[in-house]
Amino acid sequence: MYCAGLTAQHITQKRESESEGYIMAESNNNETANHAVPLTEGHMTSVPVSTEYDENQIQVLEGLEAVRKRPGMYIGSTTSRGLHHLVYEIVDNAIDEALAGYCTDIVVVIEKDNSITVTDNGRGIPIGIHPKEGIPAVELVFTKLHAGGKFGGGGYKVSGGLHGVGASVVNALSEFLEVEISNGEHVYYQRYERGKSCGALKQIGDTDKTGTKVHFKPDGEIFEDLVYNFDTLLLRLREQAFLNAGIRIVLKDGRDNAPEEHKEVDLRYDGGIKEFVEYENRNKEPLHPDVIYVNTVKENSEAEVAMQYNDGYSENIISFANNINTTEGGTHETGFKSALTKVINDYAKKYGFLKDSDDNLKGEDVREGLTCIISVKVTEAQFEGQTKTKLGNSEMRSIVEKMVNEKLLEFFEENPTVGKIVVDKAMTASRAREAAKRARENTRRKSALESSTLPGKLADCSDRDNTYTEIYIVEGDSAGGSAKQGRDRRFQAILPLWGKMLNVEKSRIDKVYGNDKLMPVITALGAGIGDEFDVSKIRYGKVVIMADADVDGAHIRTLMLTFFFRFMRPLIEEGHVYIAQPPLYKISRGKVEKYAYSDAELQEVLAEMGDGKAPAVQRYKGLGEMNPEQLWETTMNPETRIMLRVDLEDARQADETFTVLMGDKVEPRRKFIEDYSSTVVNLDI
Repeated sequence: MYCAGLTAQHITQKRESESEGYIMAESNNNETANHAVPLTEGHMTSVPVSTEYDENQIQVLEGLEAVRKRPGMYIGSTTSRGLHHLVYEIVDNAIDEALAGYCTDIVVVIEKDNSITVTDNGRGIPIGIHPKEGIPAVELVFTKLHAGGKFGGGGYKVSGGLHGVGASVVNALSEFLEVEISNGEHVYYQRYERGKSCGALKQIGDTDKTGTKVHFKPDGEIFEDLVYNFDTLLLRLREQAFLNAGIRIVLKDGRDNAPEEHKEVDLRYDGGIKEFVEYENRNKEPLHPDVIYVNTVKENSEAEVAMQYNDGYSENIISFANNINTTEGGTHETGFKSALTKVINDYAKKYGFLKDSDDNLKGEDVREGLTCIISVKVTEAQFEGQTKTKLGNSEMRSIVEKMVNEKLLEFFEENPTVGKIVVDKAMTASRAREAAKRARENTRRKSALESSTLPGKLADCSDRDNTYTEIYIVEGDSAGGSAKQGRDRRFQAILPLWGKMLNVEKSRIDKVYGNDKLMPVITALGAGIGDEFDVSKIRYGKVVIMADADVDGAHIRTLMLTFFFRFMRPLIEEGHVYIAQPPLYKISRGKVEKYAYSDAELQEVLAEMGDGKAPAVQRYKGLGEMNPEQLWETTMNPETRIMLRVDLEDARQADETFTVLMGDKVEPRRKFIEDYSSTVVNLDI
C-alpha cells in the first residue's frame, strides 16, 4: 500500500548516491571498522580555474541559447517536473485565450512517441509580419524571449503569462516543434528544431475554423526523463477546468500501453470552483452539504471564494491568481484568512457562542477542517519572484477581505445551522489547542527537571553538526540493538520504536503530546511540532526511517510519513526525510556473499554466479535477522547503502493520499487498493 500510494503518486523517492562527501577512516572503538566519517574543511579540494579573466571570457548568449544553457532558470528543472512544465506553458496560452473569451475547447494529446499535441479553438496566433522585427508574429512568439501579446497591447485583459517566454522556452527545449494556425480562411504551418526555424511560415490549406495547434517533442539532450505521466497532466488540467467554468479540456493518451480509462478524459465543470471544493472533499465527510460561495467584481479585478468544512483536522486552502496556483499564498490569501477569523468571531459573539469575556478564536481554530478555493483575476498581476507562487498585488487583500467580511457574515446569518456547525468546530479546535499548549508546557517542565532532555532509548552520536549527522528511526528493539552495534557513533544516532504508533490523521495535536511513541521522535529531533516547528533547529540532517521489508514495516513507514507531513512538513519539503533500503535477499556460495534488493536483482545475481553448486538464498524477514556487520554494510554504510529520499512534489496530492490511506472513510481506501494492487511488489503476506 505504501509503495503503490506514496511512491507512485506524489512522494517521489530517489536513490541517493552516498559515495560523495565521505572518506574512509579506521575505527578505534569497538564498533565496525572502516566506517565512513563526514568530510571536514580540511578534506576539501579546490577546482582548478583559468587564471585568465579578460574580455575573451565574456560570453553573449544570443536568441534561445540562454534557455538551452540554463533551462532550470525558465522551467525549474530538467527532471520530470520540468518536462511536464512544457505542456503547462502551451496549455496556459490556450487558457489565456479562454479568459479573453475566444476559446471554449482545448485538447491535449500524449502521442505514441511521448511528444505532445495541444489544440485550441481560440483566435490563432497572429501570422502577419511584425512591423519592427520583419518576421511573422508567430515566428517571433516561438523564437524570441519576451515576445507576446500580454504586455498591454490590448490583446488580453487577464493573463497568467507576464514575461512572454513560455512558447519560446518550449521551442528552445524541444527536439522539434510544429505549429499550425487557422485564422478562419487558411491554415499556416511552421517547423522549428531546437529553437530554430526550419523554413518560412507557409500556407498549407483552407479552413473556416480558428485556433492553434502545437506539436512538440522534448529534447533528450536537455531532459533526464522523456516519459509523460498521465496522472500528473490530468491533475493540472482538471484544476484549469475547475477554475474556468464551462471550458472543455480533453486529455488523451495515445501511447500503446495506455489503459482504457486514459484513452480520453473529458473535463468540463460548469459549477467552477464550487465543484472544485466538492472534488477536494470527496474522500472526507463534509459537515454541511452545500459549498459556501462568495464573489465580487471591482473595476478590473475579480475574486471568488468557495469553501466547505469537513470533519478532519487539517486545513486545505488552495489559492490562484489568473489561474496560477499561488502555493506560497499572497495578498489574496492573507485577506481571506484575516476576514474569516473576524467573521466567525463576530458571529460567535453576536449569537452568544462566545461570551464577551472569552478569548477570541484564533486563525488556526477557524480553519481546522476547512477546504477552500480562492481564485482572483487581476489585469496587472504582480508576483513575487519568477516562480509566480506568491501574489503581491496589495489591492487584492482589501478586495478579498471586504468581500468575505460582508458576504460570509450574511451567509451565516441566513443559514444559522451552518453557522453553528462552523463555530462549534472552531471552538472544539480551540479547546484542543489549549490542551496541546498545556501538554507542551508540562513536557517542557518535565524535561527541565530531568538530567537529560533526550529520550532514554536514543543512542546519540558524538558529532553535533547537522550537516553530517543522521538519525535512524528503527522498528523494534532487536533491530535497534543491531543498528546500535553496527553504526558509526560519530555521526549516526539510533532511536528504536516499539508497539503501535498513533495515526495522527485521526488525531488533533493535543493527542500527539504525551504519546509514548511519538514524543521520543519529537524530543530527539529537537525542532518542535506544528506551528512551532523550526526546521533550522533539527539535530540531524538526515532522518532515516528503517523498518522491515514487510507489511508491518510498510505500515510503520506510512504512519511516520503521515506524522511528518501533518506536523513537520518542512522536514519533507527540504529533503531531510529518507527511507532505508535493507536487502531482501542474501545469496551465498562458499565465501562469496552478495545481496539483492528486489526479486529482479536476485535473478541477476543468480545469473552472474552461473552454473555449479546452487547458492544458498536467504530471504530476510526483518532487520533483526541481520548481524551488526551485515546491517552496516548493506543499509547504513554511506559508501554502499541505498537510500530513498522522500520528496514532496505536490502537497495537494500528498494531502489527498494521506486522507485516503489513513482517514476514516473505508470506500476510498478500498478503491485505492483495487486501483494499485497490480503495481505492488515484494508484498510479504
